[in-house]
Amino acid sequence: MYTTLLQASELANHLNDSNWVILDCRHDLLNPTAGSDAFAAGHIQNAQFADIDTALSGPKTARGADFTGRHPLPERNALLATLRGWGIDDDTQVVAYDGQGGMFAARVWWLLRWLGHPAVAVLDGGLVAWQAQGLPLVTPVAPRPVGNLTEKASLTRTVSVQDVIANLETQALTVVDARAPDRYRGENETIDPVGGHIPGAKNRFFKDNLQADGRFKSADELQRDFSALLDAPQAAVMQCGSGVTACHNLLALEVAGLPGAALYPGSWSEWCADPARPVATGN
Repeated sequence: MYTTLLQASELANHLNDSNWVILDCRHDLLNPTAGSDAFAAGHIQNAQFADIDTALSGPKTARGADFTGRHPLPERNALLATLRGWGIDDDTQVVAYDGQGGMFAARVWWLLRWLGHPAVAVLDGGLVAWQAQGLPLVTPVAPRPVGNLTEKASLTRTVSVQDVIANLETQALTVVDARAPDRYRGENETIDPVGGHIPGAKNRFFKDNLQADGRFKSADELQRDFSALLDAPQAAVMQCGSGVTACHNLLALEVAGLPGAALYPGSWSEWCADPARPVATGN
């Protein structure tokens, strides 16, 4: 069972295994059709397309105090139906990949663990690593029978916006923001209507989890990085713009042997939607 990362050569050995499901999670936050267009142009054999905006997110609410973010968590039964539609059973090994070093594939990893399914991994280095080994892409989409995945005890934790508001006073939790440093500082914000970060949050850009070739750093390196940032992962909350790239930091923590941190699903997009919530800028 693969539960965090696997290499391109390992995936290549299992392309035709009936109990493996491969999900292509390519996406562009500023171009919603980029992922599906790329999938149609070529994907790993037997992969299916997993759209972040629709299949892996719930419906958005109106902006304001009740806004739950740009990529709210899907309703659990709706997510189960989606995953079954991709042919996922209780004993299926799921592999997710993208073209951005796991930026979006980590969302699938976290969502399956949210439903209690441990056999899910991210292709280390994604499509770049796959193609670097000369492995092929195909265009046909292979049909799969509907799966029978069932919900089990969750392997993840979440916190709500109310928990994060309360933490402004208690400081019991270490909040870690996965966005790029300039967006964290409130500069060059092009996605959300307000720039800045949650007061007291630390910054750990998710791309800092990666080596130059787009694959994850070693477990030892990640452990050193996160140990310098966190006293205890069990008292940490990962967030980002909309609860997607925060999952990359959660995956990196798992690789580092530092499990237990929670996800704030609404993240900055939820937080900044209510002008009554405080905003910090700079470092």
